[in-house]
Formats: sequence, C-alpha cells, structure tokens
Amino acid sequence: MDSWNKPPRKSPWDKRQPTPPNVDELLNNLQNRFRHRLPQGNAGLILIFVAAAVWLATGFFIVDPQEQAVVKRFGVVDRVVGPGPHYHLPSPIENIDIEKVTEVRRLEIGFRTIDPGPPARYRQVLKESLMLTGDENIINVQFTVQYRINDLEGYLYNLTEPESTVRAASESAMREVIGDTKVMDALTVGKSLIETNTATLLQEILKGYDSGISIVNVKLQDVHPPDEVKEAFKDVVSAREDQQKMINEAEGYKNNLIPKARGEGVQIVNEAQSYAEQTVLLAQGKASRFEQIFEEYRKAKDITKARIYIETMEEVLPRVNKVIADEKLGQNFMPFLPINELRRAANTDSGVRQSTTMR
Repeated sequence: MDSWNKPPRKSPWDKRQPTPPNVDELLNNLQNRFRHRLPQGNAGLILIFVAAAVWLATGFFIVDPQEQAVVKRFGVVDRVVGPGPHYHLPSPIENIDIEKVTEVRRLEIGFRTIDPGPPARYRQVLKESLMLTGDENIINVQFTVQYRINDLEGYLYNLTEPESTVRAASESAMREVIGDTKVMDALTVGKSLIETNTATLLQEILKGYDSGISIVNVKLQDVHPPDEVKEAFKDVVSAREDQQKMINEAEGYKNNLIPKARGEGVQIVNEAQSYAEQTVLLAQGKASRFEQIFEEYRKAKDITKARIYIETMEEVLPRVNKVIADEKLGQNFMPFLPINELRRAANTDSGVRQSTTMR
C-alpha cells in the first residue's frame, strides 16, 4: 500500500514492477486500519447509530406542485411520484430525478434571441432557416416550438438529449411541410396551415420516439425570401395582395348590386300587379256604371240624355277657355274677340294640364 500512496503515485500493477501485489495482504491492511480508527465502547455504537440515522434521513425529499420525480432503485425506474413530501431509500440504493412537468418550454429554430429588449435583437441561423418549397424556391423560415412533458420517465430515459432531439425533429417536420407548400402560399395565406401541419407531424415523430413530450404550439415568427431576392418577392406579394383586394371589392359590389336589383325587380312586379288590379277594378266599375245608366236610359231616355250631357259639360267646360256673348248686347255693339290672348291662355292651360298629368 505504501507504494500506491507515495509519489509518483504509480499503480502497483505497473508493468515495470517486478512482481504483482498480494491482494489478500492489501485487504487485510485496509481492515486493520478501519478497525483501529473505530471508537471503543458505547460511544462507538452511538456514533454508528447517528451516522445511520443521518444516512436514512437523506431519503426525505419534497416535490414542488409543478414538478414530478422519478425514483430509481439500483438504476432501474421503480416509481414516479407527484407533488408533496416523499421518501426514498438513501443513495446508492435509490436515487431521484426531478423535472418541471407543467412548464411550457420554448425552442427557437432558425434564429436565436440575443437580447429580449425592448427592443429585442435576434440572430439568424441560416443552416436551420433556409428551406426549399414545393415549387423549388428557397425561403427563410423562422419559427418557435412550445412543448411540455407528459411522461417524465420517457422524457428522461428514452431521449439522450431531449432539447436537441426536439430541435432536430422540429426542423425536419417543418422542412417536410414546406416541401409540400408553394412559395406564395408560405409567404401569404398558407401560414396557419403550415403551423397546424407541422405541429401534427412533429407530435407523430416524437410519439414514435416514446419521448414523453406533448407539442403545445408551433408558431411561425417570420417567413421571407433570401435577402438577395427579397425586394422582388415583396413586389410580387404586394401585387397579389392588390389582386386579392380588387377581387374582394368586386365580390362586395356584386353582393350589394344583385340583392338591390332583385329588390327593385320585386318592387316593379308588385307595382305592375297593383296597377293591373286597379285597372281591372276601375274597368269593372265603369262597366257596372254603364250598365246601370243603360238601364235608366231605357226607362227614361230624355232625362238620361240630359243628365249625361250636363255631367259631361261639368267635366269639359272647366278645362277650356270660354267666351260668352249676349245676343242683345251684340245688336248694339260690334263684338271684339281677342284671338291671340285666347291662344296664349289656351297654351298655358294645356301646359299646366300636361304637367299635372305627368305628375
């Protein structure tokens, strides 16, 4: 043993040693040293009991509300315990691993946050963010993945490096989804579908690993073409947005015009039906009145003629210019008839009647 502890601390099994050490002798020396150092009498027993009690007390542990713990016995998983106080056999018999299972963890892919700010500053990771679309265009995709632990045993012992595994699986899933998507859809209207499909595919990949991880959300932070062609893509996207805006405006105009035209058509039809019913009723009334007058005419022709004549004159005479001349007055004086003034008055009355009729 002295040759083991003295400089230069060479192993007793060094090939340069002439003979190998005696193992039994080494064990006996260790036992003797340990025996000489133990206290004698009751004090030694008390010390042994205190040391054992301290050793057993190291098995108490508390799990916080957001955590779970895995208890391993001789390196094999024995049980998983939830929040609260617990006990396990002291090390090296049993050991524990504690992790937060309710915490939502976040991974940044395609970029890294340098300073959360404000204002926040980011750094691009091009080897993660540059991806090929279904129509063979390159775009820069930056996104985040949020996940939590739903099976602590699988998370701790089925994955060597859980965070690296989730990062690699997330990048692979996003590349597959982007590879099935056209570039304009990825830049404009297809982002929500990309997020949903990526989350579904990523969950399937991690489930195949029995990783004990549940995907909470996949969120696209930024999708844009490479800097070299960024401006050209912006012009294309702007033109597409203008096109969609004009289509929406035309659809809105159509949706407003068609109901309005239908309403006007219904109104015209109703007015025509009302006019037809009114005309029919008026004609029926006139026919009934004519039949009544005809019956009266058959009974008293002269009286009926006189009444019809008088009623007709009542309707006609108020609408014409009249000149009344007295026979007796005409015998002594020459009558003067102002023809021009009568014509102007007749034209004026005719215009007033036409305007009234049009109204």
